[in-house]
Amino acid sequence: MKITIEQIQPDQLEELLIRCHDPNSPWAARVMAAASPEVTVTGYIEDAAYCLPIRELYYFEVVDGKSFAYAEKTVYECRLRLYEFEKLVEGHRFFRCSKSMVLNASRIDHIKPSFSGRFTATLRNGEKVDISRQYVGEMRKQLGL
Repeated sequence: MKITIEQIQPDQLEELLIRCHDPNSPWAARVMAAASPEVTVTGYIEDAAYCLPIRELYYFEVVDGKSFAYAEKTVYECRLRLYEFEKLVEGHRFFRCSKSMVLNASRIDHIKPSFSGRFTATLRNGEKVDISRQYVGEMRKQLGL
């Protein structure tokens, strides 16, 4: 891989150009995430609002019509819908792992095959998350498998 850095004049627009064989590769997503401004989500616990950087989230889930953002030890209620959260984290290491959940691939410690083509991901905080059969392809792409 070739890396070129060019110093430009202060009046010129800064630019990042990535030329790659697979624009959906995990390394390209990491470069895009590092170059873009930090994305945050507003989470609520009772009446208090918290600004949550998405890199700290483990997953986002919808249960009984309510949305929740899960950090390492804390669960925040969220006002985003699942499709809105997916759009917000586009280009970052998140992927849909079930009908009601979007998982942060960078928070996965390890994965194991489960029954009927499913996988079980163990997260860094010890929590286990099932990955539905129809989303295994996206998981493989995000993890570079």
